[in-house]
Amino acid sequence: MKVLKFGGTSVGSAQRMKDVSQLITSDNEPKFVVLSAMSGTTNTLVEIADYLYKKNPEGANTVINQLEQRYMQHLGELFSTDEWHEKTEAFLKEEFNYLRSFTKTLFTNFEEKVVLAQGEIMSTNMMVNYLQEQGVKAVLLPALEMIRTDKNAEPDAAYIRERTCSQLEANPGYDVYITQGFICRNAYGEIDNLLRGGSDYTACLIGAAINAEEIQIWTDIDGMHNNDPRIVEGTEPVRQLYFEEAAELAYFGAKILHPTCIQPAKFAGVPVRLLNTMDPTAPGTIINNQMHRGTIKAVAAKDNIICIGIQSSRMLLAHGFLRKVFEIFEDNKTSIDMICTSEVGVSVTIDNRSHLTAITDELRKYGTVTVEDNMCIVCIVGDLSSQNIGFESMATDALKQIPVRMISYGGSAHNISFLVAQADKKRTLQALQKTLFTYNDHVRRPS
Repeated sequence: MKVLKFGGTSVGSAQRMKDVSQLITSDNEPKFVVLSAMSGTTNTLVEIADYLYKKNPEGANTVINQLEQRYMQHLGELFSTDEWHEKTEAFLKEEFNYLRSFTKTLFTNFEEKVVLAQGEIMSTNMMVNYLQEQGVKAVLLPALEMIRTDKNAEPDAAYIRERTCSQLEANPGYDVYITQGFICRNAYGEIDNLLRGGSDYTACLIGAAINAEEIQIWTDIDGMHNNDPRIVEGTEPVRQLYFEEAAELAYFGAKILHPTCIQPAKFAGVPVRLLNTMDPTAPGTIINNQMHRGTIKAVAAKDNIICIGIQSSRMLLAHGFLRKVFEIFEDNKTSIDMICTSEVGVSVTIDNRSHLTAITDELRKYGTVTVEDNMCIVCIVGDLSSQNIGFESMATDALKQIPVRMISYGGSAHNISFLVAQADKKRTLQALQKTLFTYNDHVRRPS
């Protein structure tokens, strides 16, 4: 069985839902389908929650009414029979009345998560009803009955596997199994969400739980490109990526995936394929555990980076200095992206400035601190192990006309990263594209 995930854009209108149903039923193989909320719905639910936090029920009700009108319009375009139109309309009216009930009670973080969950609940019910109207044997398996996190807010893999398999066993013989992405229950049974990766994470968790043949992530982009097509001309989709390569690209700017979400698939050995709902015949990108040696796959960039430098002659041979530095970032719940050290200094980069003042105040106890803002990390991903002599020199040669603030190489066998000024991002990506890739085989190998 394959697991297919469709994002909010893919189910963003009645016509898009019909298109997705065609993809789901294009063959006779059973499928497990994960759906996001219709595009724009989650943002609207966040707006409703904001009104409720601010004790403004009138504002919340106005937005709820507007959202309800939009959904009712979709129904008229989606269903062709009175029976299924009326059944789905009754369900949606109950949903919107449920949302209105929150305007009359105390609103906390718990209620907010319940409100945010309704987008996926509505889209999946609409899709199941439409498939059944079309004569498809489809059934809804609620994610709140299968997906749970533990006390550390991490997915409870054993629970997910047991509950998902038992749900399938209790509902045999269906062609399509539908569930919600993003939403789950926490260790205390409360409605929660997966945060990182959202619906993609759900699809990979389910794919790992049932040992799926393949996990397909359907978006509006033809897979991962070898560079940013918004900035660089002549980019092409990368047809195959190793799991670690995909995670690196996702972390450093490839928005099509969240770096965490593919980990369950990686550990289970289930390939992940990125496909385009706007061009279903395109091959997309396959992510699996196969490492293609001697190739550079892609370039990605991460914006809004801050570089913090600490210089102190006292750190020379001083045991525990780096530990103290890292503890400051840990205490302030701030992750480090890159790090470079010398005998008298250390430079790190972060992408979260919320605790910047507290961090720099603490660091000044140990040396002179400098802060450089408006920076960008550009990473090159592929087989960058030390055995491949020349790849790193190709990358540095491409940037010989660009000021490079930091270089990180060796921490991973799949990544070399450069820190440049945000203003130099465009020409950095263009220079790397020209040097590293050709139109014929994606990769120019060192001579």
